[in-house]
Amino acid sequence: MSFKFFNKLSQDFSKLLNDKKEYNVIIEVDQEENKKSFTAHSVVLRSRSPYFDKELGNATTNENNVKTIIKPNISAHVFKIILKYIYGGIADIENLNSKTIYKLMISANELELKELSPILENYLLEHKVTWLRTHFSLVYHSIFNSNEFKGLKKFYNDIIVEHPNLIFDSEGFTSLQETALVSILKRDDLRVKEIEIWDYVIKWGIAQNPVLPASSKKWSNENFKALKITLQHCLPLIRYFHISSEDIWKNVKPYKKILDEQLWDDLIQHNMFPSKPFETLVLPARITTPFSTIINKEHIAELSSWIDRNSTIYSIPNIPYEFQLILRGSRDGFHPKTFWNMCHGHAGTIVVVKIAGTDEIVGGYNPLAWDNSTGGSDMETNDSFIFSLKNDNIKDSILSRVINKKEALFYHSYSYQNIRGPYFGNCRFMMESNVSNFTKDKLCWCYYKPSNSPYYEKPIRKTNEKFSIVDYEVFKIIKQSPNCTIR
Repeated sequence: MSFKFFNKLSQDFSKLLNDKKEYNVIIEVDQEENKKSFTAHSVVLRSRSPYFDKELGNATTNENNVKTIIKPNISAHVFKIILKYIYGGIADIENLNSKTIYKLMISANELELKELSPILENYLLEHKVTWLRTHFSLVYHSIFNSNEFKGLKKFYNDIIVEHPNLIFDSEGFTSLQETALVSILKRDDLRVKEIEIWDYVIKWGIAQNPVLPASSKKWSNENFKALKITLQHCLPLIRYFHISSEDIWKNVKPYKKILDEQLWDDLIQHNMFPSKPFETLVLPARITTPFSTIINKEHIAELSSWIDRNSTIYSIPNIPYEFQLILRGSRDGFHPKTFWNMCHGHAGTIVVVKIAGTDEIVGGYNPLAWDNSTGGSDMETNDSFIFSLKNDNIKDSILSRVINKKEALFYHSYSYQNIRGPYFGNCRFMMESNVSNFTKDKLCWCYYKPSNSPYYEKPIRKTNEKFSIVDYEVFKIIKQSPNCTIR
């Protein structure tokens, strides 16, 4: 039998951190007026951090036998937390804001604190999804400097798949790390036309070679060779055989010198004699991610006709709206607060919910902008409606338009946003969870009483039972130009 006294050990080592008697390391952090020096003990630093073990091995000793390490990129506030973790094994993040936790994670990874960094990454992914989404550029451009953060990389690349303009059309696109670009190009479900991907890759490659002449017509063989070397890890990931012959001739041909001769010959042959075999390995076409895990295009047509108050349902080719995904529970989390944070400010939205156990699809349309700062208010509109959609088990859809326009919806105060999501017409369609997860407890509700519906025309379910959900999605409804189609 062995007795373990880890708590006491942690307390004693934490006291050692404040002991100035026998320190032999000074660590200078932060910059200018925020610069601060911390004292530490080399034997503790070496045993806890491979980074400090290497740095201390290279650092010189002054006349007092003290070594100095300078880390201007780490803030004093963050480093104080890190030192407490190194000495006592405790990282208290309860009162830290999301940005500080993120900086703590980055610094812990740089200092090779292999236990702390992954735990902070998982914490951000589990509890700070909204912050991660709203700080896309800050986080995404930093995590690819490291081979770590696989969870965050997948999280952001999943977002890019559905919203590629976030990265491809951003000001910082050409400064993107090669590893980040490669990770995106590897995705089979990237929702961008292949010729556009080619154009973006060329744009990125040229930006890495600023000495290239502005016009490729003036490039030398050495210029093309330089671009080919820059893009050596990107070019094999382009799906060339899924680019039209017209685009190959117009967009790819000017840069054919950066392609292998066999690939170019096979592309020409493929467009001239598509039935003949060729040598180049053909990557599969990218698979378009379904726009929804709950509804289909027939539902889109029906919902669009209800928005426009049409007496007939639109045909799929003539759907006048794009349904732009704002939130998906299975992707972004089922905490009610996530709904209020991610939908805040968006007007003209549809919420769709798949009910657990029955596969019923219910939801509501809100023409107004969601607002998480009202303090608790009834919202007035003539144009909202709630609905139930037909599926394999439900024969007919139900449309129920608002009757009491002054209480069409209710926007909850901040305290209630932790348990309640969208709320249409005094419980006629509402989402609620006392455990802050709509999938866990059965508190979502579509109030059912046919003889008493003063808020909406009729009930959208045939039972008064409350329910939990499998998934839910919120779409922003955007009027399309005449030439647009639903993808």
